[in-house]
Amino acid sequence: MINVDELKFDANGLIPAVVVDAVSKKVLTLAYMNRESLKISMEKELTCFWSRSRNELWLKGETSGNYQHIVSITADCDKDALVVMVEPDGPACHTGTTSCFTNEVFQSEERQEFSYGGLFELIRGRKIEQKEGSYTTYLFNKGLDKILKKVGEESTEVIIAAKAEDKKETIYEIADLAYHVMVLMIEAGISLDDIHKELASRHVIDKKVKQEKMT
Repeated sequence: MINVDELKFDANGLIPAVVVDAVSKKVLTLAYMNRESLKISMEKELTCFWSRSRNELWLKGETSGNYQHIVSITADCDKDALVVMVEPDGPACHTGTTSCFTNEVFQSEERQEFSYGGLFELIRGRKIEQKEGSYTTYLFNKGLDKILKKVGEESTEVIIAAKAEDKKETIYEIADLAYHVMVLMIEAGISLDDIHKELASRHVIDKKVKQEKMT
């Protein structure tokens, strides 16, 4: 871990900070920190920036309530820029959007960006919009029992593929299972963040189980 004194602030005493959602990995905003705001950020574990327009310290969320809880701060190889991983309480942008980066400039037709969060929102959209001919919409219309049946079927197919030691088929079936589990999550009102928090709360995720002696 490097010392703050090793960071390179510009002529105005500032360093750019790219704020990223620790769960979705989505870039939320680009802001600037000086030594004081960086110190406050680390002490409070909340993002604090230097407002260039107001020429003053700015604790994100102090007025809006949309605090950004810091998970980690990492400097680049030149030590003149920061990536701040956060768990946000609300939108990052003053316009009310999750991210400040919403104005698309270019999108490759051959390379489509993928994220679990994006897939989750796409599935959620099928429940809301009820798109005709959509398999996802069909599952939601059939209800919980149908969704649970599909989760059970896909779980079985994962087991069969894994038992056969067929890696390609196992990957395929795990992807099917992941999709159907997301459908179940949305039907049950469970978010990706809920699962993330549950996993993060488990400090010990791998432990030996002591077998009780037969008496």
